[in-house]
Amino acid sequence: MLGELNDQEIDSVLHDAVIGRIGCHVAGQIYIVPVSYAYDGEHVYGHSGSGRKVAMMRENPSVCFEVEQVDDLGNWRTVIAWGTYEELTGTDAAASRQILLTRFAPLLGPVSAASSASAVPRLGPDGTPLPYRQSPDPMPAPVAAPKPGPGPARAHAPHPSAPRPTDHAAGDSRAEAVLYRIRLTRRTGRFERS
Repeated sequence: MLGELNDQEIDSVLHDAVIGRIGCHVAGQIYIVPVSYAYDGEHVYGHSGSGRKVAMMRENPSVCFEVEQVDDLGNWRTVIAWGTYEELTGTDAAASRQILLTRFAPLLGPVSAASSASAVPRLGPDGTPLPYRQSPDPMPAPVAAPKPGPGPARAHAPHPSAPRPTDHAAGDSRAEAVLYRIRLTRRTGRFERS
C-alpha cells in the first residue's frame, strides 16, 4: 500500500535519520550531495568545509532536502522538504554546534570526548567556525610505470579527489569550516507498506 505521511510521521523520519541529501541549483547546474544532519523540528543543521555545495547555496539559498528510511523494497518512508540555507556565526553557530554534537555523539561509538568533539567544527572566540584541517587523500594519485626505452617516467594527472590548493597562505591546508541551517518551509512525505 502506498500513501502519504502525516506531519507527525514526517517529523519522525526527519528526527530519526542522520543522513539526508541536499539538492542545490545554480545557473542550470543541479548538485545533490549526502550530508549528516540534525533536525530540531523546524531546521536541518549541518556542517561542511567550503566547496561546491556551500558555494552554490551561498549563490542560491533555495534548496531541497531529502531523507528516507528503507526497511526493504516494500516498506519504506521518504520525506522531501524545501527550505532556505543560512550560514551561522556567533551564538547561532555555537547553538548549532551543540545541536550537532548532541545528535552525533551517541552515534560515534566508543571514542574519546576529543574525537567526538571533532565531529563538528571548533569555534573561535567570536563564534566563527575555525577552518578544518584537510587530511591527505586516502587514494593518492597513481604514478605511471616507467615506459620502456629512453626518457623519464611521467606521473599521471592528480587524482580527481586529491586536495587542491586553497586561497589560504602557502603551505596551509585548511578549508573554511561552515556551520549552517536550512529553515524548512514546505515538507511532504510518502510511504509504502507491504
